[in-house]
Amino acid sequence: MTTTAAGPRARTEGRLLDWRLLVGVAAVGALLVLSLFTGVYDVVGADDGAEMFAITRVPRTIALVLAGAAMAMSGLVMQLLTQNRFVEPTTTGTTEWAGLGLLAVTILVPGASIAARMGGAILASFIGTMLFFLFLSRVSLRSSLIVPIVGIMLGAVVGSVSTFIALQTDMLQNLGVWFAGSFTSVLRGQYEPLWIVAVVVVVVFVAADRFTVAGLGKEIATNVGLDYTKVILLGTGLIAVATGVVTVVVGNLPFLGLIVPNIVSLVRGDDLRSNLPWVCLLGIGIVAACDLVGRTIIMPFEVPVSLILGVLGAAVFVLLILRQRRRG
Repeated sequence: MTTTAAGPRARTEGRLLDWRLLVGVAAVGALLVLSLFTGVYDVVGADDGAEMFAITRVPRTIALVLAGAAMAMSGLVMQLLTQNRFVEPTTTGTTEWAGLGLLAVTILVPGASIAARMGGAILASFIGTMLFFLFLSRVSLRSSLIVPIVGIMLGAVVGSVSTFIALQTDMLQNLGVWFAGSFTSVLRGQYEPLWIVAVVVVVVFVAADRFTVAGLGKEIATNVGLDYTKVILLGTGLIAVATGVVTVVVGNLPFLGLIVPNIVSLVRGDDLRSNLPWVCLLGIGIVAACDLVGRTIIMPFEVPVSLILGVLGAAVFVLLILRQRRRG
């Protein structure tokens, strides 16, 4: 029995230490180094180049890593818990709920600290995601494509409420800036709250097996002794924290949680634990690549990374839908 138990574990560790993962780490590392030295300001030749490098480039690159990994992982967890490959914070309204919470705190407490604003965004994200899960548990949807459509519709309603409130309180410009999804304003002293999402990534790694079992459905999870409700609450909390923090510090990163898990699953299958490093790595790589495109395409100006991600994500979303239809 000991040999049997060790066998799968050894195979899993072998897959985790796949040489292709090292190649991927090297490729993403090259993108991050390129990010450090890409920009209008000459951080190499200028007298204060080293200072500017530490104030702007390093924080921006760290933010790329943390936000990319966290949002990709959030999409993976959400897809497991809903048993649907087409959901992620953008297609379930979670991001719109985070924006509504951020707007509410800003209006009610004009001088609120960044911690208070993050708290409002996280709380609203949690409530919105739980409402979405509650809706799925009460309504039987035959087509997996209907689920994200319902989520997008709910998100549109919440977004409309936010826009109306912003119009009434002269906050519409602020709302637009929050949802721009850009790393332009990420500086030393402003990006540090993103380290919170690093904890989210670690917890997802630790609880990966529980999320996998919960993804098999409530009946099966309960039969094997798993507290299904607690796992759902844990997953929802992690998604809310990641979405709330990233929304406050960076803004909206659309479709990232949809693109990454599906690409990894298509290439490597559905072995969750061995796919986790790949999900993090690909999330970081896609965000870094899109940010580099946004910084160079109309230099010296920048295109928000959310615009590049939105175009890429929409294309992948359509391709996934077509693939689903071909498979019946």
